Amino acid sequence: MNTRSLLAKLGPFLGLVLVIALFSIPTEVRGYFLTYANFKIILTQTVIVAIGALGMTLIIVSGGIDLSVGSGIAFTSVVGALLIQRGWPTATVVAAVIAAGAGIGLLNGAAIAGLRMMPFIITLGMLGVVRGAAKWLGGNETVNYDASVINNWMTTPDPAGWSLPAGAWVALAAAVGTAVMLRQTVFGRHIFALGSNEATARLCGVATVRTKILIYTVAGAFFGLAGLMQLSRLRQGDPTVAVGLELDIIAAVIIGGASLSGGMGTVLGSMIGALIMAVLRNGSQQMGWPTYFQEIIIGVVIIAAVFLDRLRQARSA
Repeated sequence: MNTRSLLAKLGPFLGLVLVIALFSIPTEVRGYFLTYANFKIILTQTVIVAIGALGMTLIIVSGGIDLSVGSGIAFTSVVGALLIQRGWPTATVVAAVIAAGAGIGLLNGAAIAGLRMMPFIITLGMLGVVRGAAKWLGGNETVNYDASVINNWMTTPDPAGWSLPAGAWVALAAAVGTAVMLRQTVFGRHIFALGSNEATARLCGVATVRTKILIYTVAGAFFGLAGLMQLSRLRQGDPTVAVGLELDIIAAVIIGGASLSGGMGTVLGSMIGALIMAVLRNGSQQMGWPTYFQEIIIGVVIIAAVFLDRLRQARSA
């Protein structure tokens, strides 16, 4: 393995170490920033973006994009809140919320693959459709409900203790399962083949239309799971939540080494990218930087990630 290849693989880890080191320099925040309690908060804040990044990794590796993620998370959280409000069992609520996310993904995939339309255009339109549907479903207001077991998935009985919330373990289990699926199954190999060269994949016998639809459907299920965690975090269904969250999720995947042109990406890289985004937001808050400055930083990180992606492609060529 040459130096360039090694740096490409270690890039996300080095980026995470660099971000942590930068926020550890100021003495006024170092005392709390480097504590386990704060890293526990960071891990909890990473859960939603990390689960969303799993679905986005499948899509980006296949050469697609999904801009409707934030709206999908808001929609599924409203669905979950309404079902809890109506007294549905927890297991049924979980299944229904994940199915709602998968349904949105199915619509995206069918339109993109069946109608041969650009993923950017389809998912941009779906962003507005799903956001509007979430507001209509919730009566244009937050949906509140009585206590639910789901409320405990993003918290621990002792905030200062060593235990991590259930949501963090769910994200970890989902990441391991997705990594195995991408690297060890025929479906995973088809995803990489589709992103590398769709025409060649079709000539090699890959059912490209069916595979694309399945990719967006599975990714939608992940977005539904992220919506479930959003519901647990807020303890209410909010149709206006997660605006712009798709940018954090896409940035996490690109920072993790995936290529917007498709055919390249890893689950581990995407998880590290999600951690980098969470550390950036947490560190900015510790520094007392205003929200608009945090958004500027995130925007710069996204631009830098895309630039590095283009640079990688140019060197490969």
